[in-house]
Amino acid sequence: MKSPALYSIVMIAVAITCLAFALRKTTPIYFKIPGGWPKPHYDFSKNPLTEEAFQLGRNLFYDPIMSKDTTISCASCHLQATGFTHVEHSLSHGIDGKIGKRNSLALVNLAWSKNFMWDGGVNHLDVQALNPITSIVEMDETLEHIIVKLQKSQKYRNMFSNAFGDSKITGQRILKALSQFELNLVSANSKYDKVMRKQTSFTEREHKGYALFQQHCASCHIEPLFTSEKFENNGLPADTTLHDNGRMEITDKREDSLKYKVPTLRNIQFTFPYMHDGRFKTLTEVIKHYNTLPSDKRLPKSLAKSIHLSDDDRTDLVLFLKTLTDTEFLFDKRFAFPKQESVSARMNEN
Repeated sequence: MKSPALYSIVMIAVAITCLAFALRKTTPIYFKIPGGWPKPHYDFSKNPLTEEAFQLGRNLFYDPIMSKDTTISCASCHLQATGFTHVEHSLSHGIDGKIGKRNSLALVNLAWSKNFMWDGGVNHLDVQALNPITSIVEMDETLEHIIVKLQKSQKYRNMFSNAFGDSKITGQRILKALSQFELNLVSANSKYDKVMRKQTSFTEREHKGYALFQQHCASCHIEPLFTSEKFENNGLPADTTLHDNGRMEITDKREDSLKYKVPTLRNIQFTFPYMHDGRFKTLTEVIKHYNTLPSDKRLPKSLAKSIHLSDDDRTDLVLFLKTLTDTEFLFDKRFAFPKQESVSARMNEN
């Protein structure tokens, strides 16, 4: 039973939060958890969603002012129509044509994520953007310089004021606004979801593919998020040019060598190329890789023994994976490039 004192403190905190919203005249966004989904990992009480902060984050996400030479935006590697990842190249590209060593992960259902990046090197969404912003092969920028650039824009001063109550631009506010946009990137209306809600049915071949998925894939790609949030060895040999050791680069543990975060399969039809280094262009290639793996104790239990899928099985599995495509999400205008022009502050930079 809660003590009266504790209850009073909680109620006072709620009242203060409500008063703050009222004084700021912000419009709250109520985060809806899809039916049957787990509780999100993100703590919304520390960054309450508002329409004003969401729109600020949306503008920042699409604005190349976030990069050192104002040529690269977050959206450069995370395109909406391809599930908020890129498709033009296997590895992430940055300013001056620099190339990273990993494929970009899709940005979707991030409220349920505990770790970010292929190696889990970031453990909170509110600081995740720092990684690409400060990476010398991506945006190669600093928050301090971004603040200087944004302060020269009347548009952004107004947007920060609308979102946070005053026009002060800080690194924390920039990162929280980006989180607000990304937290709203929820994909939960694919054919698969409609089948689960009994609004439609799989075709016979999709149903067979779903059965194969549950038998061979579901232990790592756990429904309904289609990821386990774990780090696993996917059986791929190391790329001799990239020298990427995966999770081991974070933990310094030999057993984490070549382990990478299990990515979500949602919208997988459009998030090619696949794997951490983008070496596979099609889902058929991915399935053939797993279908031909030799027995290896280092692999997840479901992959430790060869699968031996037939050609028909592989086709059925691909057909099921395509039911994870959420076209409403991929073409939702709310997540698209803002209609107004990108901020012109960079034109006035000294």
